[in-house]
Amino acid sequence: MRGEIRDINSNKSASPPDTGLPRRLAAIVAGDIVGYSRLMQLDEEGTHARVKRIERELIEPTIKEHHGRLVKTTGDGFIAIFDSPVEAVRCGIVIQQNMVGRNTSQPRPQWIEYRIGINLGDVIIDTHDVFGDGVNIASRLEGLADPGEVYISGGIYEQIKHKIVCGYESLGDRKVKNITDPIRVYRVLPDPAAFGRTRARRQNTLVVSLSVLLLGCAGGALWYFIAQTRGNIPYQTAAVETTPALLPSVEKQAALPVTPPPPQPAPAAVPETQPAPPPPAAKPVGEPEMITLPGGAFAMGSNDDITEKPIHQVTVKRFAIGKYPVSIREWNACAAAKACAFTATGNDDAPISNVSWSDARQFAAWLAETTGKSYRLPTEAEWEYAARGGTRTKYWWGEQLQPGAAGCKNCTEVAMAELPGKVGSFKANPFGLYDMGGTVDQWVEDCWHKNYQGAPANGSAWAEDSCPSHVLRSGSWRNDARYVRPSNRDSYDTNVRYPTHGFRIALTL
Repeated sequence: MRGEIRDINSNKSASPPDTGLPRRLAAIVAGDIVGYSRLMQLDEEGTHARVKRIERELIEPTIKEHHGRLVKTTGDGFIAIFDSPVEAVRCGIVIQQNMVGRNTSQPRPQWIEYRIGINLGDVIIDTHDVFGDGVNIASRLEGLADPGEVYISGGIYEQIKHKIVCGYESLGDRKVKNITDPIRVYRVLPDPAAFGRTRARRQNTLVVSLSVLLLGCAGGALWYFIAQTRGNIPYQTAAVETTPALLPSVEKQAALPVTPPPPQPAPAAVPETQPAPPPPAAKPVGEPEMITLPGGAFAMGSNDDITEKPIHQVTVKRFAIGKYPVSIREWNACAAAKACAFTATGNDDAPISNVSWSDARQFAAWLAETTGKSYRLPTEAEWEYAARGGTRTKYWWGEQLQPGAAGCKNCTEVAMAELPGKVGSFKANPFGLYDMGGTVDQWVEDCWHKNYQGAPANGSAWAEDSCPSHVLRSGSWRNDARYVRPSNRDSYDTNVRYPTHGFRIALTL
């Protein structure tokens, strides 16, 4: 792809003949497959089919979901443009994280890995192409990127640095071909704890290096001191020549008197009946506060959206569900036990966010193993049953939006903050559950299906082997009121983190 981009977007073609073409400021995403020629030599037909499937199932849908436009594919890569730098970077992160999951089923030599570069620039828009230095810089950033990484320009960084929950590593200014001025380059670290770990790793490397240097100096000084003390000879004297004069032979050593060590008092006798000290008690795990719900039947779904049809009767067994979404404090207990992927930052009482479905399952498994109880994610039917609180209206509080009842961007008279506040900041529903609408999107156990045709009627999870996406409920503080309806449903990639995604826990009784 890189050769094709160079031909299309070289300086000679940066200004197309028709100067009347529209210009606009856009975030340009350039992606390219690493080692495409090698992959084609290994398996030409198989590689071609896999790349086309990735474009069809991942690249194109992800660009569309993040409100971008796929300008073109070029055999081993793609170019896309976005109005929003935030959505452009999120799109790049989603593609890269999704590719990790796709590659796990393949032998290492057959992995398909993308490099992605993202730049903000003024471009010329043609029907099937884009032109200008903005595109050239995006392609150069892609060329600098490591496999599986997203590199962004300084212009993109300034637009997104406080808007996406991730880390950034500055790689300094880079001079690239055919671009006059150096480009400030940043590497995107999707894991919010990754930047801290990277910096700590570099600091530890520096500390170890300095320690080795100091130990070397101290060792040399000690050797010199010993040599001076034992032989009063200069440092330059050869050690081989002085060793016989300084050390007695084996026979002489054997004849030397040996001074016995001074006698030590015998240890006090321990009565045979004295019990061994008990092992230290395990630190108790703070379990989420749960609400037990009776079993019952309800009408699941609505006619408000095609994904919520058809309305169908579902019977749910008695179960317990978290009174609140899982908090940062509860999540970090799992992280401290090395059972969850990262340590979250922020208010301990705020809901955990930026977690994938796999992260949520990991927390539930840890909690179940630690407590010996059957903790898990709620099923989609259980979640809607709990969110409705025994009501049948559009919202649990009625048919009309009610200020202060949920945490979303137009649910209150006060503008929502950039991050959600503490859990339980809004009214509880009739079941005594908080944040069952707004605050954070919440993962449930079920695989995503585009509607309820064939859905189970017994309240169990609608699951399949290795489904690529799972169901989200609730809506978040960034969504509007239509997302906080109990019937609203959405989906996201199974192994991909997103800043508004959290979860709550259920318990089988």
